[in-house]
Amino acid sequence: MRFFGLSHAGKVREHNEDAWGLTRLQTGSSLAVVSDGVGGRAGGEVASRIVVEPLPQLLEASLESNQDLAGLEAAVKNSLTRLSRSLLEQSRDMAGLKGLAATVVCALLSGESLVLGHMGDSRAYLFRENHLRKLTQDHTVTQMLLDQGEISGAEAATHPARGRLTQAVGMEQTPLPELASFPLQQGDRLLLCSDGLHGMVGDKIISCVLADGHETERACRGLIDAALEAGGRDNVTALIIDIEKETAIL
Repeated sequence: MRFFGLSHAGKVREHNEDAWGLTRLQTGSSLAVVSDGVGGRAGGEVASRIVVEPLPQLLEASLESNQDLAGLEAAVKNSLTRLSRSLLEQSRDMAGLKGLAATVVCALLSGESLVLGHMGDSRAYLFRENHLRKLTQDHTVTQMLLDQGEISGAEAATHPARGRLTQAVGMEQTPLPELASFPLQQGDRLLLCSDGLHGMVGDKIISCVLADGHETERACRGLIDAALEAGGRDNVTALIIDIEKETAIL
């Protein structure tokens, strides 16, 4: 497994409220995380760090050796739920940071299995055999309206509620992280990213960059550069994981 992650403040915002991490767990699995803080300036930066830094420890506390896929999914769900409640409690105790929240997309790579958990509009993509597949569904008001057929894709791009989240870590409502699992194959390329990437360049450009066959770091930098060239109106983060051999993720 090869990976490379990069985060950039963009061309408009002074502060970078995104964060990412990749941790090798004691069970032998690997956990990748991308988070986009909500709260503005210092608040957003605090929120994303509170998501990325403790999540590996929370997950390890829920994991057991030789867990089946259902057990892995349960561990990810439990960890994200605990994390959301913890962030909510911490924000209540921090002066000026009430209402702190963050998106999260995390990928647990265990053996030949990928378990995803997410809340918000940070995304996971799988690039396999020259085809890009979006693995997560945005938790936003516009996505909900799209699903209900009330607006079109073109309308969603300029809708007043664009970017308004229906799920986030730290939310007052009951946290409902969404889980999914997929088998991994040799040659797969996994991308986790914040909305500063997919909101600026779209899936077509993401697919073109990932298809170029560049090594992991160059491909990641290419995605960041594409978002900046498109205007860089938001913080942008990309984390690419390349599955080189079947044994590389064990």
